[in-house]
Amino acid sequence: MKKAQSGFTLIELIVVIVILGILAATALPKFMGIQSGARASTLNGARGAVSSAMNIAYAAQASQGLGSNVGITLDGISIAMVNGYPASNTPAGSSIYAAAGLTAEYTVVSPSAASVTITVVNAPTQASCSFVYSAATATLPARVSAATTTGC
Repeated sequence: MKKAQSGFTLIELIVVIVILGILAATALPKFMGIQSGARASTLNGARGAVSSAMNIAYAAQASQGLGSNVGITLDGISIAMVNGYPASNTPAGSSIYAAAGLTAEYTVVSPSAASVTITVVNAPTQASCSFVYSAATATLPARVSAATTTGC
């Protein structure tokens, strides 16, 4: 009388492990590409939020008939204004960062009175996954640069 086989043979287990290894090797690069694309999309979303906040703040100040350097309130947040547009790095919570409603997912790099660079927090190369908000001057309106996504 033959004994019935119970369990898997060593060859069957090795074949399953090899197949799982091949699947992992092909899926990993695609997964990495998805993360990079997600960070680039997140950055472009923040860029859109900053552009919209900049224009809404300008319109709110103009519609209220306020001077170009008089702060405004958007959704209960006081926003410091410079030449009719949100300031780039004034006191915490009153700059373009606050006006756009950006969260801790973004960080501000090298803020100055003239401009601020906004990046995605966990990007591999933050300088190459960013955009710049330039505050308004006496002769130029505020500007938002194109997003640099090569390092996302």
